[in-house]
Amino acid sequence: MLVAAPFAQAADAVTVQLDWIVRANHAMFFVAKDKGYFKDADIDVSAIRKGTGSTDALRLVATGSAQFGFADLPTLQVARAQKVPAVALVAVNQHSPLAVISVKARKPITKPADLKDFNFGVHPSGSTYIFLKAFLAANGMRLADMKQSTVAPPYESYLVMGRVDAVPGYIDAEVPELESKTGGPGSLSILQGSDFGYKAYGSGMFTSEKLIADNPGLVQRFTTAYMKAFKDVIENPKEAVDIIVKLNPEFKGKEDVLSKQLDADIKHTFFSDYTKQHGIGAISAEQWKQTADTLLEQEVLPKGASTTEGYDNKFVQAANALRR
Repeated sequence: MLVAAPFAQAADAVTVQLDWIVRANHAMFFVAKDKGYFKDADIDVSAIRKGTGSTDALRLVATGSAQFGFADLPTLQVARAQKVPAVALVAVNQHSPLAVISVKARKPITKPADLKDFNFGVHPSGSTYIFLKAFLAANGMRLADMKQSTVAPPYESYLVMGRVDAVPGYIDAEVPELESKTGGPGSLSILQGSDFGYKAYGSGMFTSEKLIADNPGLVQRFTTAYMKAFKDVIENPKEAVDIIVKLNPEFKGKEDVLSKQLDADIKHTFFSDYTKQHGIGAISAEQWKQTADTLLEQEVLPKGASTTEGYDNKFVQAANALRR
């Protein structure tokens, strides 16, 4: 009697939606793809799509246009208050890398009060806008009290050209790029939000409520592969940069900028007391609430918004993440 051979189960097809152009803190997706971690987990990552901001990334994943994404986690909390059913899985940046940036030779800043009468370059949506309003409010200031110039991405170029005095940006993204155009290390004045009252998570990996409900096994396999790559990125950042460039050839020649971006994260944002005990990427209930409270206090989150919902920590806990 002949017995039919079992059909091989097809790998789960997955699309990843980034928040912006490729940056060093996106490395985990590319490392997991290149080193076969997703493939070993029966996941076919068919595309890692560049984005146009955290707000759009959250919407695209929530509507099923992509299965996983990367976005600013305070922006995720704001989006959930607007009924966008996104769920944070990994807090990549335990400390927000967002900052207010100026060119030191033109407009030096050492404290928030120095920003009075500045002309801000403002992109009125997404993570930087949410950060800027909260940062100013935390320091007794309002965006409405300052001159504003609406800018379009890449809005950092307006700072380089001198058309604005300051912009909000990421120390692990815009800063290395800007330094390369404004005189090198030390050419910028930088006020990192976490040093001036902006107590919030940075960016992280997320999915939708629907995918968690419909296919928690896929969510776990994806998170486990991602966290394996996260460990590799930390332990071998040069390899991570090489893989980013390998899978994104348009970044050939920008290895130094990518390396500086990743170095900024390793030195300033990836680790916390909580990750020493619970593993990199773990989300603390206390810090999640603190992030929401910061946004509520500055009226970035609407009154009545949840301060406890919007993340699921069990997947990263089951991934046996590196403790550091």
